[in-house]
Amino acid sequence: MMMKVSVLVLGLLLFVSCNQQPQQPSADAKPFLDSLSRDTFGFFWELADSTTGNLPDRWPTPSFSSIASTGFGLTSYIIGVERAYITREQAAARVLKTLLFFHHSPKGETPTGVTGYKGFFYHFIDMQKGDRFRDVELSTIDTGLLMMGVLSCQTYFDGDNDTEKKIREIADALYQAVEWDWSMNGRDMMSMGWKPESGFLDATWQGYNEAMLLYILAIASPTHPIPAQAWKAWTQTYQWGNYYGQEHINFGPLFGHQYSHVWIDFRGIKDDYMETKGIDYFENSRRATYANKAYCATNPAGYIGYGENIWGLTACDGPGNAGKVNFNISFNGYTARGAAQWYVNDDGTIAPTAAGGSIPFAPEICIPALQQMKKQFGTKLYGKYGFTDAFNLTIEREGGVKEWFDPDYLGIDQGPILLQVENYQSGFVWKLMKKNKYIVDGLKKAGFKGG
Repeated sequence: MMMKVSVLVLGLLLFVSCNQQPQQPSADAKPFLDSLSRDTFGFFWELADSTTGNLPDRWPTPSFSSIASTGFGLTSYIIGVERAYITREQAAARVLKTLLFFHHSPKGETPTGVTGYKGFFYHFIDMQKGDRFRDVELSTIDTGLLMMGVLSCQTYFDGDNDTEKKIREIADALYQAVEWDWSMNGRDMMSMGWKPESGFLDATWQGYNEAMLLYILAIASPTHPIPAQAWKAWTQTYQWGNYYGQEHINFGPLFGHQYSHVWIDFRGIKDDYMETKGIDYFENSRRATYANKAYCATNPAGYIGYGENIWGLTACDGPGNAGKVNFNISFNGYTARGAAQWYVNDDGTIAPTAAGGSIPFAPEICIPALQQMKKQFGTKLYGKYGFTDAFNLTIEREGGVKEWFDPDYLGIDQGPILLQVENYQSGFVWKLMKKNKYIVDGLKKAGFKGG
């Protein structure tokens, strides 16, 4: 589609305005965030399987369990205790059930009937039995996200009663069982996964993305560590560039700038790479958030609905190609939407988690965006568990419906909203993880200083 000059000029003006004179959160920001936290918490507390503790990939569409969703869920329970949504005893019981499931679940190199292998777990598993879903990969990053949830509970439940002692014991066993060195497959950078049918995936974790937490966990392992220099090898694949006036390490979808920051407070600490740039990773995520908003405000493709407070590109659901369309656009289903200097994937689909997961980095633009989305779209976008996953106002579907709102909530998108709202309001998760010996050790071995 041809870019209209007037749209470009307007977008640039909006970008300059939001950068120089940030819009401040409204007076009702705290009640709004409190209700968003409570509603989003419900996804994790109410939808876990009663026997295994596994959490669904999505709801209400029937689905398998996502181990990453379960990782976010484990941390959500301790937020629930801190906010008095549930009792400490309720949370401890749920956490122990979940950890025991993973600890005792069948493991091995066979393609069926197992939950994991070499300490890693399959990306998607059956909600009740825990068996590998179809032919999905043994996922390094999703295991990493699960382990961050596990370690958060290990640190939080520090009591002397049998339940909390058992949580710490099983959490340690799960983390120490992960064979991170095996997942390197003899390379400088970690493989994205493994399948019993074909071995390691060709793709490795390189370039800036959510894998910061993965390398930190792996370097810190007391049983199966990877070399500390793997961190430097990874940072050498970063892409530093200027996008919409923001100098930063580029990565298109915002989730890559959020996931590691959900658990780790990168403010004031720097590795060798960031030392040369004069900023920390928190500032990098702030700049990425502003660049994402600026791109949407500029709206080079002219999608319907984008504006000052309607923005946010990240991995999310989409309308797909069902129905007719207004323009010659290829609409996608679930995909990694985003905008960066060397990556643009945009089909007019906005995800609230893009702004929600970035709240601590840029509350002055993220909170008004979420408030506007809720106010403007109401129950089309906001329901029982907070924001549904995504919406698209450009597509014209069969029957003349000129919009699409996702009916589903996705665990891996609900998690960053809940945890980052908490970090913005209290810093709770960040403070907690600073007490975890493995996270601290991983950061130090990777070369982080300061803080």
